Amino acid sequence: MELGPPGGAGPAEPGPRLRGLRGDDRAASAAWLSEASAGRRAPSVAAVLPAGGSGERMGVPTPKQFCPVLERPLISYTLQALERVCWIKDIVVAVTGENMEVMKGIVQRYQHKRISLVEAGVTRHRSIFNGLKALAEDQPNSKLCRPEVVIIHDAVRPFVEEDVLLKVAIAAKEHGAAGAIRPLVSTVISPSADGCLDHSLERASHRASEMPQAFLFDVIYEAYQQCSDYDLEFGTECLQLALKYCHTKAKLVEGSPDLWKVTYKRDLYAAESIIKERISQQICILMDAKEDEEHVGRCLEEMLKKELNHVKVTSGALCHAGRDLQQIILEQCYNFVCVNVMTSDFEETRKLLNALEESNLSILYPVVVISVHFLDYKLVPFGQKMEHLMQIKEFAKEVKKRNILLCGLLIYYPQYFHRMGPLERTSPISGVTKTKPWRAPRVKRRSSVAFPLLFNAAFPATTALEGI
Repeated sequence: MELGPPGGAGPAEPGPRLRGLRGDDRAASAAWLSEASAGRRAPSVAAVLPAGGSGERMGVPTPKQFCPVLERPLISYTLQALERVCWIKDIVVAVTGENMEVMKGIVQRYQHKRISLVEAGVTRHRSIFNGLKALAEDQPNSKLCRPEVVIIHDAVRPFVEEDVLLKVAIAAKEHGAAGAIRPLVSTVISPSADGCLDHSLERASHRASEMPQAFLFDVIYEAYQQCSDYDLEFGTECLQLALKYCHTKAKLVEGSPDLWKVTYKRDLYAAESIIKERISQQICILMDAKEDEEHVGRCLEEMLKKELNHVKVTSGALCHAGRDLQQIILEQCYNFVCVNVMTSDFEETRKLLNALEESNLSILYPVVVISVHFLDYKLVPFGQKMEHLMQIKEFAKEVKKRNILLCGLLIYYPQYFHRMGPLERTSPISGVTKTKPWRAPRVKRRSSVAFPLLFNAAFPATTALEGI
């Protein structure tokens, strides 16, 4: 059963990229991509994702792969991690019959691509075997192609990066099998029959087997075909099957700390924290003025860049939003500050929100937009302007349905602001950014790290327009 065809509108994806790769890894990945683009035969790679577990150790009725993290199923994050790797052509997910419709709904709602579903077996190995059968080109009505290399990964390891996938795929191409490993954290001991210590293993001489693992397809498929019922029922290590039945010694590849598996309920909270941190690493400031024009909004931009030195702060002109926004989306920015200086309404903010909605960026993660309005208090009475801008509440309710979190900030500044010296101009804005951590009102899905934008105390003429 094939879902998620390549065509159609979908959430913004980074596309072919080498993010997270370094040195030889970057060169190796570039070589694979260049072979494909030049028309030469690059190694065909597919992935199998067993997702039929019940999650007994999680202690919740919902299987852990379907547990929500930031209101999105955990398995969706894992699928996204694999989809981002352009050289993985097919992703086969093995899911139980009772959860097949749930999985179809996830694929469709989050617009995952290159996904095919097969029914899982009663054990992990049987689920993997079913996934391999779907790729073997001997199934009726199958649109999948037999790959040269197959990657096996866990549905509940959502933070795998391209560099690790690349390393195990290249090693499998050369050695027949490869798997990620990590140093042991705890010492492994063996108890005797009476519950006493029999012996312990030297921790420095052993490693923990992790995922992903990769194989030449013919090697692992033959191993599963020869596999005994006992191994299919009780085995857990794919690399051992390749060694036992095909005499293929796996190359062991050092993995990253991000390869941990979501196993217990507390791991869901850890996963949520990691995701929040990852989507909070970039802020885009858009203004309704030319880039070379000096105005009060520039001070906010300068202070944000100065104070948020741990966050990437980019900027652009709203008049170029259509042209620049696509590149910003490709960089996976989910945090925007829309600065309105030349206009007193929400026209420019609406343009930004419309562009975000059209991009489907908020399908995968919540997007935060802060609409900032700088106004000369001599020109417009405070009460009149507040009454006009309070319509942001209704506007925010509407866009929140599409997972866009909107709030506003109104800053009144003196008419003689442009005649102030640089230090005088930056002092009030500095107060805005230093006073206390900003927290999006009643937004449970984002932490304060998303926008350490600080306002409310040191600038008396600053008003927060709560839009959520």
